[in-house]
Amino acid sequence: MGKGGQDVGKSGKVGLESEENRDVFPAWSKDVKECEAKYEVDVQQGLPAAEVEKRLQIHGHNELEKHEGTSIWELIVEQFKDTLVRILLAAAVISFVLAWYDGKEGGEMEITAFVEPLVIFLILIVNAIVGIWQESNAEKALEALKEIQSEHAAVIRDGKKISSLPAKELVPGDIVELRVGDKVPADMRVVSLVSSTFRVEQGSLTGESEAVSKTVKPVAEHTDIQGKKCMVFAGTTVVNGNCMCLVTGTGMNTEIGKVHSQIHEASQHEEDTPLKKKLNEFGEALTMIIGVICALVWLINVKYFLTWEYVDGWPRNFKFSFEKCTYYFEIAVALAVAAIPEGLPAVITTCLALGTRKMAQKNALVRKLPSVETLGCTTVICSDKTGTLTTNQMAVSKLVAMGSRAGNLRSFDVEGTTYNPFDGKIEDWPVGRMDANLQMIAKVAAICNDAGVEQSGQHYVSTGMPTEAALKVLVEKMGFPGIVNHDASSLSSETLRCSGLWNKMEQRIATLEFDRDRKSMGVIVNSSSGRKVLLVKGAVENVLERSTHIQLLDGSTVELDQYSRDHILQSLHDMSTTALRCLGFAYKEDLPEFDTYNGDEDHPAHQLLLNPSNYSSIESKLVFVGLVGLRDPPRKEVPQAIEDCRAAGIRVMVITGDNKNTAEAICREIGVFGQYDDISLRSFTGRDFMDHPNRKEVLRQSGGLLFSRAEPRHKQEIVRLLKEEGEVVAMTGDGVNDAPALKLADIGVAMGIAGTEVAKEASDMVLADDNFSTIVAAVGEGRSIYNNMKAFIRYMISSNMGEVASIFLTAALGIPEGMIPVQLLWVNLVTDGPPATALGFNPADKDIMKKPPRRSNDSLITPWILFRYLVIGLYVGVATVGVFVIWYTHSSFMGIDLSGDGHTLVTYSQLASWDRCDSWKNFTVTPFTAGAQTFNFDSNPCDYFRSGKIKASTLSLSVLVSIEMFNSLNALSEDGSLLTMPPWVNPFLLLAMAVSFALHFLILYVPILAQIFGIVPLSLNEWLLVVAVAFPVILIDEVLKFVGRCTSQSRHSRSTSSKQKSE
Repeated sequence: MGKGGQDVGKSGKVGLESEENRDVFPAWSKDVKECEAKYEVDVQQGLPAAEVEKRLQIHGHNELEKHEGTSIWELIVEQFKDTLVRILLAAAVISFVLAWYDGKEGGEMEITAFVEPLVIFLILIVNAIVGIWQESNAEKALEALKEIQSEHAAVIRDGKKISSLPAKELVPGDIVELRVGDKVPADMRVVSLVSSTFRVEQGSLTGESEAVSKTVKPVAEHTDIQGKKCMVFAGTTVVNGNCMCLVTGTGMNTEIGKVHSQIHEASQHEEDTPLKKKLNEFGEALTMIIGVICALVWLINVKYFLTWEYVDGWPRNFKFSFEKCTYYFEIAVALAVAAIPEGLPAVITTCLALGTRKMAQKNALVRKLPSVETLGCTTVICSDKTGTLTTNQMAVSKLVAMGSRAGNLRSFDVEGTTYNPFDGKIEDWPVGRMDANLQMIAKVAAICNDAGVEQSGQHYVSTGMPTEAALKVLVEKMGFPGIVNHDASSLSSETLRCSGLWNKMEQRIATLEFDRDRKSMGVIVNSSSGRKVLLVKGAVENVLERSTHIQLLDGSTVELDQYSRDHILQSLHDMSTTALRCLGFAYKEDLPEFDTYNGDEDHPAHQLLLNPSNYSSIESKLVFVGLVGLRDPPRKEVPQAIEDCRAAGIRVMVITGDNKNTAEAICREIGVFGQYDDISLRSFTGRDFMDHPNRKEVLRQSGGLLFSRAEPRHKQEIVRLLKEEGEVVAMTGDGVNDAPALKLADIGVAMGIAGTEVAKEASDMVLADDNFSTIVAAVGEGRSIYNNMKAFIRYMISSNMGEVASIFLTAALGIPEGMIPVQLLWVNLVTDGPPATALGFNPADKDIMKKPPRRSNDSLITPWILFRYLVIGLYVGVATVGVFVIWYTHSSFMGIDLSGDGHTLVTYSQLASWDRCDSWKNFTVTPFTAGAQTFNFDSNPCDYFRSGKIKASTLSLSVLVSIEMFNSLNALSEDGSLLTMPPWVNPFLLLAMAVSFALHFLILYVPILAQIFGIVPLSLNEWLLVVAVAFPVILIDEVLKFVGRCTSQSRHSRSTSSKQKSE
């Protein structure tokens, strides 16, 4: 809103009403004189300049408000509200401080000490950048809305016409002239028609499938937006005629302004996706678990850094070791690093990105990554009708011609749903043998027509009125006398060849324009017979009323008797009840006034054509030849898609701005309703629904629902109520009127071809082919992606639980730390990453669209799955700690010789009390080898438990990596055995395992990397030990899966039997 916009509603001046007062004065229900009086303006003179300035101060400029976006600082803070991110941030800060402290205290200030905090900081920074980028795109819909506003207007002020006034300077009361092609600059009341007809394309705002004829006559006060025939709305386009209008609303007080407010309001209430909510819940639970385990680790090890003596029964002489305290604090930090799957955000983003590529191949273009997953739990699809369920291309579906005698009619079904002339044919058509009656119908349809059809890429588009374009397509399907092979190859050079031939044969010399009174259009042509002929098309009842004869099959004419008239009207009734829009065709050969007329303006007949009131008399005594039924037909693939939705447990609701009868007919045809269903409680207009005493009860009904004549606020209310009921809502739309609901829905789906930029920017996904069935395919893909995400979340979390168990057991047993934080970070980020990502390529279940959708509050991890995680995690902990202990205490294990490196064996009790090594007498350690290195401990044998643990630590790390690779095979299926779902069903997983092992070998056998990670190369025997300890994780999970399958079948059979008993 421009200057003074905030003062709207604060003035009490007559004619300068506030939002409330403007609602009290409905201009559409008042005649022109009342409107002039209210707005204190003369239609002929317009507003004086001084009054314009006053109104501009009060109402502000005619432009939409500029809402302040979220500041960059607020966006940054928003990224760190996630629980997992906060834990990571705390762990990174503490790691950094401890590394710095160790260096200051005389330790080695090595880069390895800072690798862990720096890597975590890097992860957090990248995560924040991605989040900020996504958030900053959120308000693009409001900017796109401003693009559809008109920039200039032709205005009358002070009795003079200003042909190009900046539209933002318009004020209520201004008089504006509108012409063909103009974009309406404000909401206005039509005060006079300059042309006989005036039509506006307002479908993007109201959802209507055809251009609307406007009138000067007032309508009822409580009429919905579609019924306001005397109003034109900002952002719509004039397609026919010109008129004078009075501005009634500007800026935010227009219908498009209301949409702007609704989009802004909807953007303020955007919710997290179901997966993000579950991950947040998981993060909070993880925080508690980490806190408890860290506290336990400290309590178990408090004896190592805090000792005291009892004197007289009371603790005295406390001794505190700060060095050991910080050591165990580092273990707690390592525990936090181990517990958090740092790679999870990256893997989820990668999986979603891969999902967007798959969906793009199916013509679904995803604009916001999280919406890929949300699609998988969609429970309700609220679909627009026009352009989504239907083609948004008018097509003739029935042709009725005259028979061989009076009262005898012939009916032909016409195939095809698009403007493609080669899409379908006419059933039972006499190809190459068109009789005189059919030729006359083709002639009228081709010549009494101002539209055209052009090929645009792979699609055919109309120019002019859609109904007329459909008639041109019908003419091509009818063919031309003498042309038999009418196909795409023979006529590829010219889309409308037959229409062109008719127009060459019959030269058009005059046009009797359509008007709303006679409801017909006529053209006068120079016939090939040398006579002047009038060809007429229009509303069947009107054309029939002015007809006196009918043309029979052979071209002869007979008088139109009551019997024939009744037959024609019955045919019209039958077609109308199936929501077909009908047009009648007629001609007249007796035109004595025009016998010598050739278009010359000086000819006396030309004067007749200048006055539209003469058209009815010229179009009298017609010969009726036939009629056609047109409609915006449903897409061929939609009925199957609706059936797929039903099988998948997804309800389909149709919400359209179109006529109720038309919408109900389409819904019956595509399967939303059955052919004979009673739909009185399932089909509502938007107003009826809003007035219903129990709207939620209406929405809870099973099966499909229809809401016709719906306005933007109705769509928003339906979406809001569904979300309150716990439904996950996907909303489709293409118009400006759909944008608020698209923004509010869990998944906003816009049309790529017919959709406005406003709708696209407000959406989460764009359909490249505008096809409803693409949404259904995308839902299936979303379900598959969610299942795969569950697989890698299952994999990563079970792996992390193993790391936690490892660190906890290390602390509980009091043995040296097996793995350092930087090693755990490497495993979580790099080694686990490829297999987790590869699990995103798991093939979809064949019955994925036969199962009901998961509820958005379904648990990500069931109690049974959690138990499995704990069992697997415990084994990982035992295996990694066990192999560490084995190396120190055994020279061989399971027949594998481990003495080749010459390391010294110790007892378990020595290993568990390694921190008291300084007090041991005669403790010596022999040197041992690792690769090309030799480790010698002559100066301090106790270093054998510090720097000397490098080989045991390497074994622990290698066992952890190997177990996690084998565990990724377990994650292929939640309950399916590897025998039924072998590893090669997902070759990407095998490749990923190879990559992860290769990365592990890289850090083992490249000296500089081995030094950074504090590890050494392993021998062949040591690798055999690693595999022997790691492989049982597959066997353990196979047993657990078997138990899971048995209990699942038992539960299923019990529920089935109880259901049967109840029946």
